[in-house]
Amino acid sequence: MPKIIIAGGGLVGALNACFFAKKGWTVEVYEFRPDIRKMEHVQGRSINLALSHRGKCALEAVGLKDYIVTQGVPLYARFIHDVDGKTTHRLPYGQPGEHIVSINRRHLNEVMINEAEKFANVKFFFEHKVIKVDPRKGIMTVNNNGTLIEVEGDLIIACDGAYSAVRRSLMAYPLFQYSQEYIAHGYVELNILPKNNDFALEPNVFHLWPRGDFTLIALANKDKTFTVTIFAPYELFKKEMHDRDSVLRFFKKNFPDAYGLLGEEHIAETFGRVPPQALVSIKCSPHSFDGKVLLMGDAAHAMVPFYGQGMNAGFEDCLVLSETLVEFNDNLPKTLEAYSTRRCVDAHCINDLAMYNYNELKDLVNKTSYKMRKYFDLFLNRYFPNSWIPLYSMVTFTRIPYHQVIQKRHAQDQVLNRVKVFSGIVLLSVLGYAAWKNQDSIKAIITK
Repeated sequence: MPKIIIAGGGLVGALNACFFAKKGWTVEVYEFRPDIRKMEHVQGRSINLALSHRGKCALEAVGLKDYIVTQGVPLYARFIHDVDGKTTHRLPYGQPGEHIVSINRRHLNEVMINEAEKFANVKFFFEHKVIKVDPRKGIMTVNNNGTLIEVEGDLIIACDGAYSAVRRSLMAYPLFQYSQEYIAHGYVELNILPKNNDFALEPNVFHLWPRGDFTLIALANKDKTFTVTIFAPYELFKKEMHDRDSVLRFFKKNFPDAYGLLGEEHIAETFGRVPPQALVSIKCSPHSFDGKVLLMGDAAHAMVPFYGQGMNAGFEDCLVLSETLVEFNDNLPKTLEAYSTRRCVDAHCINDLAMYNYNELKDLVNKTSYKMRKYFDLFLNRYFPNSWIPLYSMVTFTRIPYHQVIQKRHAQDQVLNRVKVFSGIVLLSVLGYAAWKNQDSIKAIITK
């Protein structure tokens, strides 16, 4: 059986291990961190994950969907909090019953590692730091406590995150295209604790405090806490959240209802301890090299978290790779070439959509035009479910390839523009006809 080397034992690496384990292939996973199942605290980004249809399909393929879904909290709508701290608005995600699932990153990772390790053909090597890869030889160099080890496989899959060591070692590869963009906004995470042993806020919605150029979000956890994240420009953090008094004043002014639930001491202590964290968007092409190395997940397409698709796109990577292997009868070079050609386009598209969606979260959800378009899309979708699907629903509740999502949205926009033009012509025609019919009366009014 072929041997698969996976760099990174995070979400995408562990899920890939499950896929190849079920195929019976030999799998070795190299992870620089200790075993997270034995750690009290796990470093790294912990923004709550929003599991949606694409991720569920990948989990279902390895038999984990039903269990994982029960470990999260279903969210059916965005719940908008106005600046007065009292007025709220509810915007459903889709049709009744359609929802995403708020889930804990660490628990999900642990479940997939446990599932992969049930197979005798899978082995995890923790505290093994990936250094570089040689795609022509199919060799990956790993540092184990100061000792360099070369591991060889039929396929090396880089799932080692946005700052991938594998991708970095490929930078001089001929015709490899790479772009990296840090946005001007950072984030800080806080927590709302249970109130009277229950959720302090309504749990089954995505809480959102949009304030134009910055926003606060809150997602429920199974333990009845909420993970709360503020996203704001770095300049705003410096000017208005630079010490205890300023940060408390800022929260009290802009998020008065959340301020009371978070508590002064928690806000002050968190901001005193944790600086704003960076958000990066990465695109690269190709994703495959010499038929032996493949970039997946954040190593191939790290994105900002505003569409909740980072994990879902990474999980779909695993599913698409598995489907492509079947299509090409497990021929690795042909599979990798086809996968890279198809997936690069979709990866670039979802990166762009994620950047766009931040404008929606921090500002557009308050606009009347946005709300009208949202309800209009859902109305048409209810009566024409196969021909008119809202943008968010295409991304979140279907597996329509991301590049086709953008194409379909553009087509919808063109239809609406034509309707607007036609409506305008009709209105002008009616007004013109009315004016012609009443020209004598108009002349009389003008001459008076």
